[in-house]
Amino acid sequence: MPYFEYDLWLMSGIIFVPSLFALLLLFIPRGQENWMRIVALAGTVLTLLLSIFLLVDWYQLLDSYRLTGQDGHTLAARADQARISEAARGHHDTDLIARRPWIGRFNIDYFLGADGISVSLVVLTALICVLAIGASWNIENAVRGYLILFLILETGMMGTFLALDFFLFYVFWEVMLLPMYFLIGLWGGPRREYAAIKFFLYTLLGSVLILIAMIAFYFADLSPLVDWFKQRATQAPKAEQAQLTREAQALEEALRQRRARGETTLNTFDILLLHKVGRESARLEAEWQRVEQQYEQALTSRDTQRIEQARQQRNQVAVQKERFQIFSPTFQLIMFVLLFIGFAIKLPMVPFHTWLPDAHVEAPTPISMILAGILLKMGGYGLLRIAYPICPWAAYALAWWVALFGVISIVYGAFAAMAQTDFKKLVAYSSISHMGYVLLGIAIWTSLERSQFWNWGMNGAMFQMLAHGLSSPGMFFMVGVIYDRLHHRDLDRMGGLANAMPLYAGLSFIIFFAAMGLPGLCGFPGEFFTVLGTWNFTPPGSEWAGKIFAVLAAATVVITAGYILWTLQRVYLGHRPPSPDLPEITFREFLCALPIVVLAILLGVWPRSVLDWVEPSLAALLRDLASIHGG
Repeated sequence: MPYFEYDLWLMSGIIFVPSLFALLLLFIPRGQENWMRIVALAGTVLTLLLSIFLLVDWYQLLDSYRLTGQDGHTLAARADQARISEAARGHHDTDLIARRPWIGRFNIDYFLGADGISVSLVVLTALICVLAIGASWNIENAVRGYLILFLILETGMMGTFLALDFFLFYVFWEVMLLPMYFLIGLWGGPRREYAAIKFFLYTLLGSVLILIAMIAFYFADLSPLVDWFKQRATQAPKAEQAQLTREAQALEEALRQRRARGETTLNTFDILLLHKVGRESARLEAEWQRVEQQYEQALTSRDTQRIEQARQQRNQVAVQKERFQIFSPTFQLIMFVLLFIGFAIKLPMVPFHTWLPDAHVEAPTPISMILAGILLKMGGYGLLRIAYPICPWAAYALAWWVALFGVISIVYGAFAAMAQTDFKKLVAYSSISHMGYVLLGIAIWTSLERSQFWNWGMNGAMFQMLAHGLSSPGMFFMVGVIYDRLHHRDLDRMGGLANAMPLYAGLSFIIFFAAMGLPGLCGFPGEFFTVLGTWNFTPPGSEWAGKIFAVLAAATVVITAGYILWTLQRVYLGHRPPSPDLPEITFREFLCALPIVVLAILLGVWPRSVLDWVEPSLAALLRDLASIHGG
């Protein structure tokens, strides 16, 4: 096992460089606050550069597979090949997979990996952290502590997006909790203690639910899957044999390593192995339902030969189900509900949203940027990386309910935003509405034959996460700029700011129009793809559900346009600014806003710039899940 592995050092650098710079801050003398800010900014900029290297490597990896015609770019395929190759002749160090033993007694690895889903969120996180540090320049109280907590928070966020071991994922997930609690509770507004405690309790509840599911997954013995994959490989079509053989070899190697440590069972926190368990368990359940239906049809036909054939097939599948179905439907339903609530709290989804407006209103502007731009995306990422792939049977069974909660969040968030007179609280409720599109796009599960429509929804959800990750921090930053000058956020006391601050107003209009979903800006493609896919969502027994949900989601776009235009009219237009001598946006503030404006336009007019490196990973995930009920 080589000590220098490029993937390992690159991804570890992205995770831990912020913490190293946080450590450096301890050695800067008291009174040198500007140097502290510069060091923290340097740490976030270096992390951004490393994340760009990761993006370039992901592009090159995708191109290499396209040129050779191979279909091994998925995380699971690369992880399987890495495990097999490492045992045979050493691991190839440019596949964006890195694994090192960590806590061998419990089969816990320091396991990192990247695909289009995680790379896009890593780059977004690095960018927003740079801009948030720029927005933190006017923090004067306990600067060293603020910056240390900020950089530790960035480490937690990066680790969450790159960890492929469930235990490691959970460690990084929890690392985010305390820094955010203190950043709100110590540097927030008048009701900061209440908001921080509410944020802590809600997030801790979600973490406990995720922990319960994680422990339940760990105590499942995966060793029977080796024989199941080998059996399937002999019976599967030729196109699937290579994948099944590779999966069997990788699982056999994992079991061999486990037995070398004196263990007879294969218990793991490996997220990608748990994906396989969930997929195969759901496939067996789908096959069982199929043969049950055939057996009932045979009984009604009263054809003795047909009944006997159906009975034999039913008995054969029953034996396979008894032996190889590790995650039963009931188990998946319980675990999915636990995971879903845990991630929905972070998303946030109605009715688990009430912590968000308070946290946003009381948090300082840079922390609101991080909260809206990155932390909310953790919920969507958790659904895509963990809840759906590990519990696909439950996700399919509850698709209607998940979509319903998505629509409720969309509609409720928009109407709640319209009712606000606090500028920051309005933006907070708009986040609930916009993240509802993410939940809706993920939820609209269809069969393999109609997977194109789910593909639209998935791509729309992912694009919406990235677009909202730009526009929402931009809106909070613009609110913070005017709050620093007026020292209040009351919309009824504003007006005419475009006359006193024309440059600030122009940048604000672009960012708010992007959040509104104006065509040509980043907010439009995600919502459009989500609504398009939802229209064709036809869950069993609810043929019109998709069309009703699509109409409600599309109609809410009008409500969103209404409250954003009304807000712009109240804040920026008119003839009387609150103070005619308001200073224009500073150069530092302009530099913080400019990247968001540029990217909002770029993603709006050229969405392929993102979809080209995100869509292959989403398509692979979708094929893996949709095939369970499609064939």
